[in-house]
Amino acid sequence: MQVAVVTFDGFNELDSFIASALINRCRRDGLEAFITTPTPVVTSMNGLEVTGQRPMEFVTEADVVLIGSGVKTRDVVADSRMLSMLPLDPSRQLIGSQCSGALVLARLGLLGGMPACTDMTSRPYVEACDVTVLDAPFHAEGNIATAGGCLASEYLAAWVITRTLGEDTARSVIDYAAPVGEKQERVERVMHAVRAGEAAMR
Repeated sequence: MQVAVVTFDGFNELDSFIASALINRCRRDGLEAFITTPTPVVTSMNGLEVTGQRPMEFVTEADVVLIGSGVKTRDVVADSRMLSMLPLDPSRQLIGSQCSGALVLARLGLLGGMPACTDMTSRPYVEACDVTVLDAPFHAEGNIATAGGCLASEYLAAWVITRTLGEDTARSVIDYAAPVGEKQERVERVMHAVRAGEAAMR
């Protein structure tokens, strides 16, 4: 199973790298994440240059697509050519967004009447797309999930791992990454957030 972590110019390092690093703990189980970019090299909001591992065309074959955030997301959604590079299909793909990535999902028409999570800076722009923004870090309905706040990328990764490999694997990955002395507490917090985010609209 392959995961495209879509990473645009001006990206937030925490959003793309935390999700991809946690998911890549599952390589031996057949789940692997790739930084997926519209150009060979993208530059983060803090000036870090990163070479993409996969081109944007990869999103059509990926089993999971996560849309990262950044300071240029509004430019992305204003560019019809860029949006046309994201022919996502929730009937066969797990699709998630991080922070301003919710704006991309909204502009692609993937949220429908679903509420979303995003960061405080992006909130008014997401709401302007007639999307209800939740005061919560994570929300999922069916094959679509949104996360709000940089460190909520941990929840997004846990959701992907749970949906593809099961909760036990997700717990193991979060346990590995959690601070020493806080592992059990962190695992329970993450898994509670994922379960609560999925159950909110049931």
